[in-house]
Amino acid sequence: MKNYNYIIGISAITISLFSCGSGDDKADGYGNFEATEITVSAENSGKLMQFDVNEGDVIEKDQFIGYIDTIPLSLKREQLEVSKAIISSKSKGVLSQIAVLNAKLKTAHTNKTRIVNLIKDNAGTQKQLDDIEGEIDVIKNQIRSVEIQNAPVVNELKSIDVQLQQIDDQIQKSKIINPINGTVLTKYAEPNEITAFGKPLYKIADLNIMQLRVYISETQLATIKIGKEVTVKIDEAQGMKSYTGTISWIASESEFTPKIIQTKEERVALVYAAKVDVKNDGSLKIGMPAELWLNN
Repeated sequence: MKNYNYIIGISAITISLFSCGSGDDKADGYGNFEATEITVSAENSGKLMQFDVNEGDVIEKDQFIGYIDTIPLSLKREQLEVSKAIISSKSKGVLSQIAVLNAKLKTAHTNKTRIVNLIKDNAGTQKQLDDIEGEIDVIKNQIRSVEIQNAPVVNELKSIDVQLQQIDDQIQKSKIINPINGTVLTKYAEPNEITAFGKPLYKIADLNIMQLRVYISETQLATIKIGKEVTVKIDEAQGMKSYTGTISWIASESEFTPKIIQTKEERVALVYAAKVDVKNDGSLKIGMPAELWLNN
């Protein structure tokens, strides 16, 4: 009987320990923090005359960072302005001819109206009307002839205007303007270096809101939805630190769990990726591991 009671006691302790060990103390998901990183590249080629940015700097959207040398562009613009002035002076003589002919055409139309009225009153002749209509046709032909002669000049002026707009656009793009609020992660260039179009200058990311990318099983899909608040935990010196997060994205298709998941069983499972937005208090870093706990 004593042996029987002893066995029952041992069994009870074993079951109790097993129950504690297999309780609801396991996270619902694991993942790493990430942020949307933007690489700012040069939009023009030339020497970096000014480039005021360093890794770790917190900079604002539309903040002026520096500029690429614009002297060659400015000189080319001045040259085009001179060419435009020379061509315009040649065109002025032609335009004055057209103005004179237009004035003659207006007078001829006035005379035609007068003759038409005289014919109605039997005070004019058909020959007078024919003569004035012939004069109008001659003037119109003269205007067309002058316009044809002036067409190449007009097209050349339009071409110069387009080139001026292109240079103004290049000068504007020589300014380095920061695109978003964020923290500079990496700096790829230094002042006085020669840069080229498309060459990376620095990488920036908004670290105020971090995204925890986690993987959840199909059975957990029913318990989460976009906008749902969850708990996110990270390792700390004395245990774990908790944050409140919000589900911002859930994948529409399943995938195999990435290799970063620890156990073999979890690696071979089909899961759904999700992102949790977490407000950063300065402790969260890109790549940092974290746990997801669903608030039931």
